[in-house]
Amino acid sequence: MADTLPMTLRVYRSLSSAMVPLAPALIKRRLKLGKEDPARIGERRGLSLDTRPLGPLVWIHGASVGEVLAAAALIERLRELNLRILLTSGTVTSAAIVAKRFPPDIIHQYVPYDSPRYVGRFLDHWRPSLALFIESDLWPNLILSSAARRLPMVLINGRMSPRSFPRWRRVSHTISALLGSFEVCLAQSAADAERFATLGCRNVVTTGNLKLDVPAPPADPAKLERLMSLTRGRPVIVAASTHPGEEELLIAAHRALAGYFPGLLTVVVPRHPHRGVAIARMIAASGLRPALRSREEMPVAGTDIYVADTMGELGLFYRLSPIVFMGGSLVTHGGQNPIEAVKLGASIVHGPYVFNFSDVYEALDGAGGARKADTQETLVRQIALLLADPAAREPVVAAAVGVVNELGGALERTLTALEPYLLQLRLEMGAANA
Repeated sequence: MADTLPMTLRVYRSLSSAMVPLAPALIKRRLKLGKEDPARIGERRGLSLDTRPLGPLVWIHGASVGEVLAAAALIERLRELNLRILLTSGTVTSAAIVAKRFPPDIIHQYVPYDSPRYVGRFLDHWRPSLALFIESDLWPNLILSSAARRLPMVLINGRMSPRSFPRWRRVSHTISALLGSFEVCLAQSAADAERFATLGCRNVVTTGNLKLDVPAPPADPAKLERLMSLTRGRPVIVAASTHPGEEELLIAAHRALAGYFPGLLTVVVPRHPHRGVAIARMIAASGLRPALRSREEMPVAGTDIYVADTMGELGLFYRLSPIVFMGGSLVTHGGQNPIEAVKLGASIVHGPYVFNFSDVYEALDGAGGARKADTQETLVRQIALLLADPAAREPVVAAAVGVVNELGGALERTLTALEPYLLQLRLEMGAANA
């Protein structure tokens, strides 16, 4: 296989092999930055303390939190078929989400660093029966080593952004060699499907976006009741999954809105919780009073902005407020997924940069199920309109729910496309039990 690879991939494999002696330095730096779990660092080298379960094993890989959560409903359906699941991801935050929101029989491992040696150890230990890669986290050695072992691989919930597509086209032989290793590509949209086919996928099917079928996130009833009792009578807005550069705009928006809505509480939920302390300092420096959830502080009467810098509690705050600003959209990150907030009855406000979920936001905006704010002034105005008139929120929420229901169904289409592979696994299970 190596002789037929494009030069770019041959060079990559050689360099990634040669870089192994530098792994300790890389690990040390990532540990210092809080990007690795010191108790599980062996997994990054393809080593595991966990035992492979008997029988067929479905390996599902996603880059981080969003991809892992997108697979939640699919994982539950596979569990109903008595299939064992190995779930890999690359971030500490995604590991925390798996521990908090997934059943204990789901095996989570950190994906190994993309060196042939580490990937080989991982595959030799786990010997997966089927590999499902979520969206577009395409590590060359991981894919090529799996293909060399004749492991069936399917790309699910495939997404190829308009920004990534022209970059990959410039190295078409490279991406074609990687995508050609997948037996099937299940794309989120017709546009994604066309891009994947152009780049070398052999068998492309449009199945829709699994993130539209995710269940509403849970919330601890006791924690919700306490927060509701502490904020009762106050207008509350939530800024979910915010990114650097947005908090400053939200602080200014809070100042403007508080002049018209006394007692206003803004809840900021940063996409990366480790930024909470820095955000609280920024709020205090502006003259407003913050409270920090990671320090077990609560939003008291004098709190202006509550920084919810914890993992896995978005469901709590979506239930606390009828208005949610979706982060990552006032900066060029590309926006965060609004579906969970919609399913919990929130009126959605977002900025202009939503290309990560362009189809969803286009449908929401077109149906009146979300409010777009191109500028800070527009952001203040849109939130003010929703705060001032609760009745005006009802048609927004109804339209958003209608859009989500209409665009749903990706889970069933994905399962239908996977049925030949799942049937083979069930036959193997039956033969083993005979």
